[in-house]
Amino acid sequence: MRRQRFFLRMVTRSIIRRRSRMLVALLAVAIGSTVLSGLITIYYDIPRQMGQEFRSYGANLVIVPAGNQATFSIRTMKDAAALLPPDKLIGIAPYRYRMIKINSQPFLAAGTDLGEARKTSPYWFVSGRWPETPGETLIGQEVADVINLLPGSAFTIEGTDFHGSGFEREFTVSGIVQTGGAEEAFVFMTLADFEEMTAESGAIETAECSISASGEELQAIARAIAEKIPSLSPRLVKRVTESEETVLTKLQALVYLVTVIVLLLTMICVATTMMAVVAERRKEIGLRKALGAADKSIISEFLGEGLFLGAIGGILGSVFGFVFAGQVSISVFGRAIAFQPLIVPFTIAASVIVTGLACLLPVRRATDVDPAIVLRGE
Repeated sequence: MRRQRFFLRMVTRSIIRRRSRMLVALLAVAIGSTVLSGLITIYYDIPRQMGQEFRSYGANLVIVPAGNQATFSIRTMKDAAALLPPDKLIGIAPYRYRMIKINSQPFLAAGTDLGEARKTSPYWFVSGRWPETPGETLIGQEVADVINLLPGSAFTIEGTDFHGSGFEREFTVSGIVQTGGAEEAFVFMTLADFEEMTAESGAIETAECSISASGEELQAIARAIAEKIPSLSPRLVKRVTESEETVLTKLQALVYLVTVIVLLLTMICVATTMMAVVAERRKEIGLRKALGAADKSIISEFLGEGLFLGAIGGILGSVFGFVFAGQVSISVFGRAIAFQPLIVPFTIAASVIVTGLACLLPVRRATDVDPAIVLRGE
């Protein structure tokens, strides 16, 4: 124990005597470990952040009836929803459709759970407000333009129900939907209003699911639903899932590349600093070797200095790395990042390994010092 304390004291004193040079090396290690810790934190948090970001682009899993069936029951949809991981489910919105007429103009009415539709389709821009009471609807911008409706306007829907009988129902526009897509040609209402209007209840044609999961997880979920509920056919929305996978892969590759480059630059900086230290201490090393000091003691001293700097730099980098990752996450995604405790020991270990490798060449130079030549002043 006394020997270890003496060695630690010798290393720290040596660092303090050359604090200007060692501070440069420590700064390089701290910056490198900060970037390493921050990028690794971002690397592991990117799937969650990207998943939440892509959920604003709509559903990534659609459930439709299997085979020749046209509809399936709400009860069956709930059974499928029970197979979805609750901690990753953003929302699941059922839909039923029917052709209707407004002022003799044909449109498509969609009955849904508007609360869930708001979760699965957060990209909908609504002028006005979402329906809050029975008899209120959301209409698409195209519908509003054709029949000249505004939020608060009343209108009449006409059509035939699922039994062939005619119906006529008064509704009020609560809001106008703008998406830039097909939704602008729809009239959205609650499933209860839709079922009352069409005289059929308990059946839906599709269910849109928004799940915060990777492509592989989504495929596993789809297989589980298809195996356990054969009457359903779950399908991935490829334009969303494939885009998410592509962006995620490229971002993770970029993070990996930047991390490797930063570690290499850190290693070069530490190696350069230690080479300068060895050059400064050539006479000291020569004198010690002339007095009988073994190469082992010289190697342990220089490696000890390097590893000590690596450990201190790794500790500092772990702290500043999380701050760095948090700022990046807030700037890019607008969300806080999750702390990963295992990254702290990994960052410290990586910093120690990098500085240890950077010291190998300087240590070899130190052991190659010839005391006879050095002491002659050559």
